[in-house]
Amino acid sequence: MIQEVRKGEEINSESLKKILFECGLLSNHKNKLKILQFNNGFSNLTYLIKFENKELVLRMPPKGAKFGHDMEREFRVLSSLKNSSLKIPKVYFFSKDISILGAPFYLMENINGIILTKNNPLSKNITSEQYQMISKMWIENIVQIHEINFKKMGLDKIGKPIGYVERQIKNWGTQYIKSETENIDESRKIINWLARNKPKKYDHCLIHNDYKYDNIVFDESLNSINAILDWEMCTIGDPLMDFGTSLAYWTIESDHKNIKAILDYPTLNPGNPSRMELVNMYESRRKVKIKDLIFYYVYGLFKVSVIVQQIFYRYKKGHTKDEKFKDLNLMTRLLFKLGWQAIQKNKIENYY
Repeated sequence: MIQEVRKGEEINSESLKKILFECGLLSNHKNKLKILQFNNGFSNLTYLIKFENKELVLRMPPKGAKFGHDMEREFRVLSSLKNSSLKIPKVYFFSKDISILGAPFYLMENINGIILTKNNPLSKNITSEQYQMISKMWIENIVQIHEINFKKMGLDKIGKPIGYVERQIKNWGTQYIKSETENIDESRKIINWLARNKPKKYDHCLIHNDYKYDNIVFDESLNSINAILDWEMCTIGDPLMDFGTSLAYWTIESDHKNIKAILDYPTLNPGNPSRMELVNMYESRRKVKIKDLIFYYVYGLFKVSVIVQQIFYRYKKGHTKDEKFKDLNLMTRLLFKLGWQAIQKNKIENYY
């Protein structure tokens, strides 16, 4: 969804014009820009820039963000993957000079198509058969990411695979404590449980780290994928941590009504596989067996809860005025409760 730019999140159009002109993207610096804002994201600030019959997307971190919003990393990843088999947007320019727009930013092409979100009415009008095909494409693309030759793409230096799992548990735990706004009993229990139950051995590859329906642009027919978006957390790490995060976003019909009310994602619609069916699809496609499934699923819930809490913390501090963030603390509480219940029941579905 696109809207007028929210108050307090405006960008300097004259400074942006200068950059566009210097890059050869704007033919005349006197021409006007139309700046709009995408409102379906919960993370970075994303703008649609219209000029001279062109459309570009500008991405920059939100005010007050200190973790997980690396625009330079995202720009580098997308630049390196331009000749790969993955469907990604073309990037044009990056700057870390905060004097231009107040934060690091980059420009990329605008990809037209359909993004499946809970607020998109089309998401509920897709047939069961279409969702079956869409979910298969979804699996195929995450597997393609995990199987890509990242060294050939020049991306072997963007992450440190040794100790990756241990660092993630520690870093996300630290980020949660820094953004904590209330005492949630399950939070410390889960942090400690993850540290005690981490897998002894794990693989490493290129991982997206935020792979879900609303980061994918499908074509208008829903028969193919036009682009995979939001690569700012991409790194070299454990592919099952990537998949576990995706499972955390995958709400299903058999989930408790409280879960479906707060995590009302398109994965709820008929035709989408259950979480266990999704696991079977991934295992079959990659020819692997996930031995520590509960760990990876709970890690995914934990990671998403921290991301949500960080956004709520910025809202409480007045760094963003977007009212859609005002009740995110309820989602944080629920995600921690889900994680602890999954541990107690040793299940990734039908546990709450």
